[in-house]
Formats: sequence, structure tokens, C-alpha cells
Amino acid sequence: MRAGEERVVAVVVTHDRLPLLRAALPAVAAQERPVDAVVVVDNASADGTAAWVRQEHPGADLVELPQNTGGAGGFAVGLARALTAHDAGWVWLLDDDTVPSPTALGELLRCAASPVRPDLVASRVLWTDGREHPMNTPRPRPGASRAQVAAAADVDAVPVRSASFVSVLVRAERVHEVGLPLASYFLWNDDFEFTTRLLRGRSGLASRRSVVEHRTRVFGDTAADPGERFSLEVRNKLWLFGRSRGLAPWEKVLYGGSTVRRWVRTYRGSSRRDVLRSAALRGLREGLLTAPRPTAEVLASAGAPASTRSLLRPPAPVGGAVPPPALGALPFSLLLPCYRGDRPELLRRAFTSAVQDQHRRPDEVVLVQDGPVDDGLALVLEQLVAASPVPVRVVRRPVNGGLAAALRDGLEVCRHDVVARMDADDVCLPERFARQLPLLEAGADLVGSGLAELEGTTAGEERVVARRTPPLAHDAITARARFHSPFNHPTVVYRRSVVAAAGGYRDLPLLEDYWLFARMIAAGARTANVADALVLYRVDGGSYARRGGARLAVAELRLQRELLRSGFVGPGAFLRNVVVRGGYRFLPEGVRRTGYRAVFARGRS
Repeated sequence: MRAGEERVVAVVVTHDRLPLLRAALPAVAAQERPVDAVVVVDNASADGTAAWVRQEHPGADLVELPQNTGGAGGFAVGLARALTAHDAGWVWLLDDDTVPSPTALGELLRCAASPVRPDLVASRVLWTDGREHPMNTPRPRPGASRAQVAAAADVDAVPVRSASFVSVLVRAERVHEVGLPLASYFLWNDDFEFTTRLLRGRSGLASRRSVVEHRTRVFGDTAADPGERFSLEVRNKLWLFGRSRGLAPWEKVLYGGSTVRRWVRTYRGSSRRDVLRSAALRGLREGLLTAPRPTAEVLASAGAPASTRSLLRPPAPVGGAVPPPALGALPFSLLLPCYRGDRPELLRRAFTSAVQDQHRRPDEVVLVQDGPVDDGLALVLEQLVAASPVPVRVVRRPVNGGLAAALRDGLEVCRHDVVARMDADDVCLPERFARQLPLLEAGADLVGSGLAELEGTTAGEERVVARRTPPLAHDAITARARFHSPFNHPTVVYRRSVVAAAGGYRDLPLLEDYWLFARMIAAGARTANVADALVLYRVDGGSYARRGGARLAVAELRLQRELLRSGFVGPGAFLRNVVVRGGYRFLPEGVRRTGYRAVFARGRS
């Protein structure tokens, strides 16, 4: 890096294309103006990519994702890593099939230093035979003034409104302002949405001298027959035109018209029109009925490292160190029970998300092993204890006694009065404790949050199928508690002393938490909730099945009797609860799931 220049970090995203990456990375490393760091995001490749990068490019910062997050997720991860771990002033985004000429970066920086002061500079993209690649032509800025065109021409460039991730340099300061690419897009239009958002009201240039070669298999534009992937094109365009802040209303009309024309051209030129029709209908349905999930949530569910999920200021320190809590901050324990039915890989992920990945880490972890476990789970427990950056205490119960018993034993050994709950198969977002602890420090005794239900698909992927947003203020929480639990149990943080004063956890299958929260509220506990989903809650085929049956109906009747006896509910509420909540236990599972989500959760998104 030359004196006075800002750091430039290259980000290359790849998935199962090692032969192309073998040409791309050496070309990035051979720039006449060297990059200051290289981030390689490996999107769950199975072709030996990670091993090759470690061996041939040991200086690269390799981020290995356990799931393929598409180009959208990959560039979101890479951008966040470049800004938070490498103090980038500029980030150079490149596809894994892009081979830049030796002067490509230098010419981008020459434009960046011009009086135009652009927030984005795109390269000129050629195909392997030297022709201009029609797939990656930046969109010219509509209505650019003569002065803007002349200023751009002074550095042999043109003003643009958008660019692709094939080769584009973006100003870090502007990324901090507008945020990361939307990982929910997965593939297609993610770069269009991000760069239009970044350039709205700002200047962008396309350099004629910064040349890269885009080694696609065929020469053609985005109207080439896309097959099943056409659903992503349709869905993402509907999201972009309907929900993105990147385009002004008149621009949405302009680009919307060109999009429809291109779709018609694609359909006419397709040899598989039945496939395109099916994909288009699927894209229309998803684009109109769903919305992009928050990028932090998408990346957390994909197992991305916490340092790559957000751009919260101040940036996390390099090396994974976490600053100490502010003066007067409450220390707290994390209470995490597990048993023989838990999967080792999910326990590892849950622990890491609640400890290593947190912006504000717990001061200790109490792991409760509820009964004997198999060798695989025992090994993971040993590894988690050994690798934890905070002290871990393991409570081993000789027999499985259920959740209430495990939590009672765990609370007894917690060193701190403030205790955070966590299940062994859920995922915390990295800001969870940083968002919840200040509410306890302000005087609350019991704080929960929203959660997102995470469900596996037959393809081995995960998706959020519903979100539960709890009541926020104390009065609303109290009112909800007379009919339904006002807290999502895996999200709560509470004062151990207040839990004990209310009698602690008592045995009542699947209702021990509701019973405890009702007694805490009745005893005067100060409560609050954070609306945002700070925990990804895993649901499976049995999650709603376990909410029904005669055993749960008996437990429900017992709970309502206790609430009536204590005066927490009156006779009318008691009768309503027995009829509605008790009757719910005997509904078919599918009806039970639909009814619960209709009342207490937002549907699929």
C-alpha cells in the first residue's frame, strides 16, 4: 500500500469451480498495484477448493461456509469480513471465473481518485475471445448531465447506475451506510439490488481501462435459457422492484419495462418453455407472497462466522477478541442443557453461536448433561469445554429427568444472578446478548425476544418457516400471560434470584416455562421483550406433535387449576383456557400447527 492510500481488500467468492479459481487467484495476486489483503469465501465446495487455497495461497483469509449461500450470501460474508477484519477502505469484489489483467486494480483506483469521487468503479468485462461480454455490462446512469459525462471521460470512464460482481470496486464507507448485499437473493440480481442501493443519489463509474476476462462457458447475456433458475430471476426482480430502496419509483418503471421485454425474449428463445412457465409461476408466488429474510439471519442459519454477518459499529477487533463489558455491566451465566437425543453437530453450532460468535459473551457456561449420552455427544462436550473462550462447568445428571430438572440443577451451580437460556439445537444471532442484557441492567428481571422457526428441507438445506414476535411492554406481557406464555423460552434471560423467589422450575411437561413465567409475573417481576428474532429455533416433524395428546391435555388442566387457585386468572379465563387450550391438544397435528402459527407467529417468509 502506498503512502496516503486506503487499504484495498479483494473478495473472491467460489463454489465448486476450482479449475477457474486456479486462474483467478493468481491473477489477483499479480496486480501491478498489489491488493492489501485477499478474502476467499468458499461456499461449501466439495472439490478441494479450501485445501488448494490453504496450500497455494496461505496468505489469503479463507472463510469456509458449511452451506452454499449463493453469490449473494458469499459476497455479503466477504464484504463484512473485509471491513471488520481487514480495515478496508475499498473492497474489490470478483467472481471466481474472473481473470483480471495486471493493471485492472490500478485503473479502478485511478478512477476512484478522480474529482468525481465515485462510491463504485466497475471494470470493462471481456469474454475469452476479446469480445465485450454482454452479460456484465454496467447500466449507464439515466439522465447523466453533460458535466458528469465529461468528468467521467477525463478518466476514460462513463457514469453508471449499477454494476455486477464480476469485477467492481466499492467504497467501504458507503457499504457501512447502506448495508450488505441481501443474502436471501441467493443468486441473480443480488448485485443489481446492492449496487443500485449503494449508488442511489451517488456517483458510480465504469472504467474502460480496467479490463477483466469473464470465463463463462458460453457467450451470451442474461436472456440465455436459464431453466429452473428462472424462478430466482422472477422472484428477485419482484423483491427488487417492490421492496428495495435502491431504485426511485420512475427507475422501477424504466427497469421494470426492460425486464419484461427480456423475459419475453427469454421465453421465445427457450427450448424448454414448460420449464420456464413452471419456474416463472414459482417465482411470482414467492416474489409476491414472501420477503427477503434479514441477511444476518440467513447467514446465521447457514453457519457463517459471526464476524461475517453484520457491520455493527464499532467493528469487532481483529483476531476474534471481544472487548470487555462496559463499566457497570452485569456478568451473566449461559445455561445450556443437553441429553442423549441431541445431535452433536447441532450442539456444537448452538454453543458456538451463544459463546464465540456473540458480540457480548457470557462470563461462564453451565452445560447440563441430562442423563447418559453416546460417545459422539460426549466427545463434542469435551471439545467444547476445551476450546471455550469462557469458563465452562459441566453438570452430569446420572439419569434423564427432563427439562425442568435439568434447569433446576443448572441454576443451582450458576455463579451469576443473571442467567441466559439456550437450547442445544438452536442458533443465537451474534447480537442477542448485546441486545438483551442492557434491559436487565436497566432494571428488568425477565427478558425474552422474538424467534424464527428453522426447518430442514428434503435437500438438506434450512429455511425459516415462521417468526414469533412476543408482546413487548410489561402490561402487554401480563395480559398475554393470562392466556398464553408471553415469552419464547429458549430466548429468555432472567435473574436467578427472581426465579427462585417464584418457586423455580416445577415439573409440568412442555409447560414448565409458562407456569414459571406466570408465577414470576404474579410475584411482581419486571418484564420486557425484544421484538426482533434473536434466536433461530429448530422445529422438526415432532415439534407440533408433542404439543398434543392426552398427556398434554392433563398437564394443561393442571396448569389452569394452579393459575386459578393462585388468582392469576379468574373463573371466566379459566373456562376459556380449558376449552380453547385444552381442546387444542386434541386437534390433528396439521391443524394444530396452522392454528398456532396463525395466532402466535407470522408465516413463511
